[in-house]
Amino acid sequence: MAKNRFKPQNASRFFDYIFGELRNYPGIPAGNEVLGDSLSRILKHGYYACVSYMDAQIGRLIEGLKANGLYDNTVIILWGDHGWKLGEHGMWCKHTQFELDNHVPLIVKAPGQKAGGKLTNGFVEFVDIYPSLCELSGLEIPKHVQGTSFAPLFENPDRKWKEGAISYWPMGRNDPEEVIIGYTIKTDRYRYTEWIKNNTGEVMATDLFDHQTDPDENRGVAAVPENEPVIKELSSLLNKGKGWRDIAQRVSR
Repeated sequence: MAKNRFKPQNASRFFDYIFGELRNYPGIPAGNEVLGDSLSRILKHGYYACVSYMDAQIGRLIEGLKANGLYDNTVIILWGDHGWKLGEHGMWCKHTQFELDNHVPLIVKAPGQKAGGKLTNGFVEFVDIYPSLCELSGLEIPKHVQGTSFAPLFENPDRKWKEGAISYWPMGRNDPEEVIIGYTIKTDRYRYTEWIKNNTGEVMATDLFDHQTDPDENRGVAAVPENEPVIKELSSLLNKGKGWRDIAQRVSR
């Protein structure tokens, strides 16, 4: 079972979530009821079964590429569109700005890859996948692309890379007047979020988690006075390029 089946201390109300996606299924308690151990084990069993199934499909794909003589000349990228909570914070599914919901698998195999089988701590984002595919395929990267090719990490996984990774999540999308978007920057130590009213630009709340002392995000520290300089620096980094924020606002509508 998850070690922290409780909501984090001192976090904003925007982390309150009843995981309605899961509650739509038969046999799942309605409302705010926490799932018991027996049901949690069944759900985790199903989750691991899903992972095993997908692993088998990847094997079939690779076998097919090899059988057709394409494996050595094909770029393969495996990624997920979101993370997943399995009882952490008493929650399931996604739809929050916890690190668990936004930290996704990303595995790349490319022809001529020098650092195959190695890990990198370099921050990459989904917008980086397209330019990376362009570079790996020998194609020119279009000038309008926002992302940065992470192909250089295949040469040196330990090289200096991005300062952080950005994610966003809109709440209240059923009512355009009530949409609040959580804009988040993840750095090597912190995860900082600004919750902004979409139609007014008002900052409704901020959240800060220190992954050095609290990797499971059990305690918000945005209100700690000593963290004011940290929040100022992270806010500046988050808002450095606001073009992506315009995209987020359009998507949320």
